[in-house]
Amino acid sequence: MADIFHFFGVSSPFVLIVLFIVFSAIKILNEYERGVVFTLGRFTAVKGPGLVLVIPGIQQMTRVGLRTLVLDVPPQDIITRDNISVKVNAVVYYRVIDPEKAIIQVENYHYATSQLSQTTLRSVLGQQELDDLLANREKINASLQQILDQHAEPWGIKVSNVEVKNVDLPQEMLRAIARQAEAERERRAKIIHAEGEFQASQKLADAAQIITKSPGAIQLRYLQTMTEVAGDKSATIIFPFPIDLIQLFLNRKNDN
Repeated sequence: MADIFHFFGVSSPFVLIVLFIVFSAIKILNEYERGVVFTLGRFTAVKGPGLVLVIPGIQQMTRVGLRTLVLDVPPQDIITRDNISVKVNAVVYYRVIDPEKAIIQVENYHYATSQLSQTTLRSVLGQQELDDLLANREKINASLQQILDQHAEPWGIKVSNVEVKNVDLPQEMLRAIARQAEAERERRAKIIHAEGEFQASQKLADAAQIITKSPGAIQLRYLQTMTEVAGDKSATIIFPFPIDLIQLFLNRKNDN
């Protein structure tokens, strides 16, 4: 025993015990950590960062990290308001802003936040229709963040962001959505074609009114069309006799 005391450079076991207590009382907290200290079971203070002294046997300290934590919410089975079954997962970003509440008000703040995120995800998305769930992703994320932050605030937790990651649909629903998208594209194509026909008919009506005001315009248009057709050597041209010339001969015969 004397050899052990001589190895540590002390001359009595009392000094060794004192040194052990001193070293046990020294705690070092990083910049992103805080220590919640209890004295004889009662909350004393939140200490840190840096060097912290904790009396062994009398005081206890629990480390709490202040950095942002990322919580991956597992896929949840959700039935939307229009009775469609989907699987949805999300990611939650949160951090501790009040170490005292995070330790005293809840047993395990990380587990509690995880369970709260799962139940809130099922509750909020169950009130949405499938189209809203796919289209209004930002609005749903903001609603989830607000609800989670409101419920986690008494625990000293700040939920900074919530993002819905994936929405897994059944194969039958994917095929139905594909058919719906195809029908929507066909509807738009028909509308565009009809609008084009309507605009073309309006232009033709305007052109007919202009040609009606000028009798020679119809002849010029007729000759222009014949010129365009004559450019194709494989086409057979049937040149109709102008009705105006026939009317001229009929008028002369009546005069005689």
